[in-house]
Amino acid sequence: MSKSILQYILITAVLVLAQVLICNHIMIFNVATLFIFIYVIINLPLSLPTGWLLTWAFLSGLIVDIFSDTLGVNALACTVLAMVKKPVFYAYIPKDDRTKDILPSLSSLGFSVYAKYLLSMTAIYCLLVFSIEYMSIADIKEIAIMSAGSALFTFLILIGLDSLLDRKN
Repeated sequence: MSKSILQYILITAVLVLAQVLICNHIMIFNVATLFIFIYVIINLPLSLPTGWLLTWAFLSGLIVDIFSDTLGVNALACTVLAMVKKPVFYAYIPKDDRTKDILPSLSSLGFSVYAKYLLSMTAIYCLLVFSIEYMSIADIKEIAIMSAGSALFTFLILIGLDSLLDRKN
């Protein structure tokens, strides 16, 4: 069953607040940062019009940027993430299922497909954030290490979050 728009707004508000107040202050081994607020962008229904998805992603990233003082890094990365959402999702599901209205979640896709999709999306987001933040090829090793660490950390937390939210529904 699909969540209502009001539920998505509430979940977005809670995750953005958690990102700004808690997750921005967590750094594991000076390598991995948690980006929990991207969960909603990744899990919004594919039937949502592209304009709404891009607006939702941009505003989520912008709010995080405003409170994190990151000058549009998250807004840009979230907008690009929203743009690549459908192609990445369709890369992992069979062609027969592409016409169905599938909600990206652990319960609807199964662990294998959802894990590939979620890991790809978190890796894309983390690579974008650290590439934009560093803006230098000279730091490519550091960008790769921080992107991989943050993507894995975020992936693990988002899998757990998805399990918790699906269990409640």
